[in-house]
Amino acid sequence: MTFPKQFSSKLPAVLGGDHGGVVAAVRIQGMIAPHGGGIGRHVVTAESVDEQLVRAFTTDHVKAVALVINSPGGSPMQSEAIASRVRGLATKHKVPVLAFCEDVTASGGYWVACAADEIYAAATSMVGSIGVISSGFGFVDLMNRVGVERRVYTSGTEKARLDPFLPEQSEDVEWLSGLQSSMHELFRDWVTERRGAKLDTTNDLFNGDVWLGAQAHKLGLVDGVGGVRTVIDERFPGAEIEFVTPKRPLFARLGMPFPDPFGMDGVVSRLAWARFGL
Repeated sequence: MTFPKQFSSKLPAVLGGDHGGVVAAVRIQGMIAPHGGGIGRHVVTAESVDEQLVRAFTTDHVKAVALVINSPGGSPMQSEAIASRVRGLATKHKVPVLAFCEDVTASGGYWVACAADEIYAAATSMVGSIGVISSGFGFVDLMNRVGVERRVYTSGTEKARLDPFLPEQSEDVEWLSGLQSSMHELFRDWVTERRGAKLDTTNDLFNGDVWLGAQAHKLGLVDGVGGVRTVIDERFPGAEIEFVTPKRPLFARLGMPFPDPFGMDGVVSRLAWARFGL
């Protein structure tokens, strides 16, 4: 039996023969936060990407999973949870993981990237920011000017730490600094565990700074400079890139608008991006 050339060329893939395979790609796009809040699709949580990750690792003929990351970071816990989930699925299904840095892969975004076996960045990607930041506002003078008296009642002496409506206490700042140091140490340990001997230890890589792709490569923060399609074509010849997209919320399927991104959560998200000029 003979088949026309245009059909016979596709038979191996259909019959499971010499299949080029699939690289399943998952986008990690936006600030990493404990909840979606009022920004909807502009925020990443461990829960929001879990279903995509599972689908990616269980894709038919999967050769590798690609994490396409564009994130200024955010919640350490959520970043750790996403990274842990990636490693668990990679081990379970014995599938290699590659991470690709887009505009920014910083702080918690880089934490997630380190879950990959290989990390790549574009020449113009901003990578790093291995550190911990806490920020807030003080409204004590404003409260005094408008004649508002703050009343706080607690059953524990430290329950009102860093209250923005009360004067800042040096012991509270010292306490926060201790938390930040402990969190920073966890971040350093994770990067060192995942990147190991690739890191250029003659430079201070853990001071919170960011680097462009080529410099990040020299420092060992990434394995090479290149985009998703270029690297995948080289590493997995003949493989197709299949983006695993999230299921659309009901209101989106009905043509309703997403929640307003200009609430307080939206402001926080935009400020996080603004640190990188975006």
